[in-house]
Amino acid sequence: MYDTVNPLPVNERIATLDIVRGFALLGMLIANMPFFSTSFFAEADASDTWPSLLDQSAAMVHDMLFASKFNSVFSLLFGIAFTIQFDRLQEREPDRAIAIYTRRLLALLAFGLVHMIVFWNGDVLHVYALLGFGLLLLRNVSDRVVYTLIGACLLYPVVSDTLRVFVMTPAVVAMQVLQMQAWEASNNLAYGQGSFLAAVLEHAREAAYFYTDPFMLWGALGFYVQVTTTMLIGFLVGRNGWVRRIPELMPWVKRAQWWALGVGGMCTLIFGILGQLDDPPAPSLAKVVVGIAYVLSRVGMAMFFILTIVRVAQVPSWQSRLGPMAAAGRMTLTNYLMQTLIATTIFYGWGFGLWNKVGPAAELLLPFAIFFILQVPLSMWWLKRFQYGPIEWLWRFATYGHPPAMLSRANAVAPVR
Repeated sequence: MYDTVNPLPVNERIATLDIVRGFALLGMLIANMPFFSTSFFAEADASDTWPSLLDQSAAMVHDMLFASKFNSVFSLLFGIAFTIQFDRLQEREPDRAIAIYTRRLLALLAFGLVHMIVFWNGDVLHVYALLGFGLLLLRNVSDRVVYTLIGACLLYPVVSDTLRVFVMTPAVVAMQVLQMQAWEASNNLAYGQGSFLAAVLEHAREAAYFYTDPFMLWGALGFYVQVTTTMLIGFLVGRNGWVRRIPELMPWVKRAQWWALGVGGMCTLIFGILGQLDDPPAPSLAKVVVGIAYVLSRVGMAMFFILTIVRVAQVPSWQSRLGPMAAAGRMTLTNYLMQTLIATTIFYGWGFGLWNKVGPAAELLLPFAIFFILQVPLSMWWLKRFQYGPIEWLWRFATYGHPPAMLSRANAVAPVR
């Protein structure tokens, strides 16, 4: 039997987190755009396909500033949200909090699997849902245990990339290259020229391949570990109540912001420069250094972006200006899935058919047009009329077992605080 507890009222939301989510949505769209427009298995170096200086510069900006950085922002926000949501559930329904939150995660997992198998193979929702069950298991452990787990996650690429040097022999690398080329050709047919059904079948094949092939599983494990790192950082932030103490913690926020930029920026440069110098697909000791720099840049730059947005959101003159970003952030799930619908319509053969026809420079600009011309105005329009985005409403329905009130109240948009 479903619980009668109601979802969190709109006016209890922390608007600063919604603002960060809004920026993270834009960053995710920029990061994902190359994987909407070309095969995931295509050669990462764009210099041969797009030789112009503008495109090569745009590709480098994308890789150094956006690739995986905003995924880390979202996973950190997920860790914060877990503690806030679960603590409130325990206050309101202590005996049923675990069951309710389990339903919430199962619903998110279902959204993610449908998204991955039917619409696009780059889905992260199922990853967050699966790792969310891990947070449930860790809810009562000490901060020391969490810090230890974060440290272990940061050390993982050292072990993994060192092991690759010995496991990935020339023969294995050659086999992997052939498989990637076969997948790229298959993607080009299904996504570039095929029908919607052909794309769905290709997504299903890819999903099975990602989670059954040993080497793809190895790569997936690395991705899960990276997401876990920032999710655990968010878990620490949330459980210690730092989000609600931002004004008094502002001196620490300022110091942490610049430390994050220093570490993240330096590692981003190392990752960008060494990654270009050590370009062949075969593993090497240089790639071990690149892997470590990549992970630290991912964490450092994500923290810098978050802390910068948090600081700006505390400035009174900026609070009304950031309202549109907060509106987009209140509809995170809807907007994330909408991005897939818009982008696949633009690039896939069943849509406008621009697959493999748009270079890195255009891929860097297109997300801004989609986000600010379509998603932000639509989010503001929707939230003037309704309390939740359509997918958020469905998620709450699946979580609590009864439909939450949908029509907006006069004070539905919470003030920035």
